[in-house]
Amino acid sequence: MMEASLHKTLVNGKRKFQVQLELQAVQGELIALYGPSGAGKTTMLRLLAGLETADQGKMVLQGKTIFEAAQKIRLGLEERKTGMVFQETALFPNMTVQENLEFALRKGQNKAEIAPLLEIMDIGELKARRPENLSGGEKKRVDLARALVSRPDLLLLDEPFSALDPAMRSRMQDYLLRIQAEFNLITVLVSHDLGEIFRLARRVYEVKEGKIIRGGKPWDLFGKGEVSGKFRFTGIILQIESADLMQILTLMVGSQPVKVVITPSLGRPFQVGEEVMVVSKAFSPMVFRLDEKED
Repeated sequence: MMEASLHKTLVNGKRKFQVQLELQAVQGELIALYGPSGAGKTTMLRLLAGLETADQGKMVLQGKTIFEAAQKIRLGLEERKTGMVFQETALFPNMTVQENLEFALRKGQNKAEIAPLLEIMDIGELKARRPENLSGGEKKRVDLARALVSRPDLLLLDEPFSALDPAMRSRMQDYLLRIQAEFNLITVLVSHDLGEIFRLARRVYEVKEGKIIRGGKPWDLFGKGEVSGKFRFTGIILQIESADLMQILTLMVGSQPVKVVITPSLGRPFQVGEEVMVVSKAFSPMVFRLDEKED
């Protein structure tokens, strides 16, 4: 479990900006921080990592106090057993994939622990390559693997997939879901992408002016807006649920999640991450793949 109550005053010229983070997470939970640029999300992540020092507060991870201002306790990044992935790749350009992963091992850690990560992230064939010979998606997979090599208790992700195209972003989300299932991590994700948050996060916290203003399940916070009266749109499938003889598709349409009830098709089933078109005929919605034509 993680419990954090961290406060920091940032000074930029004559302007003071207060960051106040109150956060709890249980084992195996992925939670998201969402809000506009400049709201303080990245600073919150840096406070959790120990890259920024809080002026006040306390943080406990897996029962161990890793920061307490009053007692002058401040453990570093490695002592906190924290992994981080940023928007920009942080791989060493002069090292191969294998060497980058070995560099991230903790002192005394067995190199054999790298092998399972190579398999999970599908990067075994890349281990002799240098970063310059990797695609953007391959670099991100190596970034994630390197953050996990030391077997962290806490994984921090700062918009890690924002520079990728939609198809690759969806694939990276698949890898992250596999990681969560395999390692049962506490993960905190900063993201501007509501589709990503709906797909990955158990809880989301909205950040504004350095403070968390509300939190809850993604659908409860962002999925209850007004429904458009026009029933013809495209969207990305975030979730597929079965209910009796029906299916419920959760789609991300622009920045708005929408639920659609359909009868399962006898053809190839729909897949999470697939882009589809929804068409309503007499208020009975029909869902088509984009390469299919409406009758």
